[in-house]
Amino acid sequence: MADVFHQIYIQTIFAVKNRQSLISPEWEDDLQRYISAIVQNRGNKMLAIGGMPDHIHIFMGLKPSEKLSDLVREIKKSSNNFIKSECFSPYKFEWQAGFGAFSYSRSHRDAVCKYVLNQKEHHKNRSFEEEFRKLLADFEVDMGKKEIFDFFLPDHPI
Repeated sequence: MADVFHQIYIQTIFAVKNRQSLISPEWEDDLQRYISAIVQNRGNKMLAIGGMPDHIHIFMGLKPSEKLSDLVREIKKSSNNFIKSECFSPYKFEWQAGFGAFSYSRSHRDAVCKYVLNQKEHHKNRSFEEEFRKLLADFEVDMGKKEIFDFFLPDHPI
């Protein structure tokens, strides 16, 4: 075959360091546009982005040559710098280490888009931790010995 044909839908989720509620509604849209531009400028397709003051969901069509960990690292690094340069947060803003990534089939695309876009409504009934634990259970992700790779524990210096 002379070309690459693909369909890779990925939802990534990551949190503000220590799950602090630092993403303000006043600049949340700017942050989401900025992150969307990063995803698209790297040749991926942004399908939906949404979140809460303490975390963000990104649902995208991933190009096959993109290494997800590199993309998430770039999103975190660049958006962190963007938040600082725009003086959006009066507090020190950082993203939590690690992230969640879940793949979906084409038949789930619309439902996942709605889920991501309706985070504010969704979290009226379920906390971020409850939501993340449910995703891990639904996708049968083994947490191993770590408690969700310390995702819900404050980061500790080594």
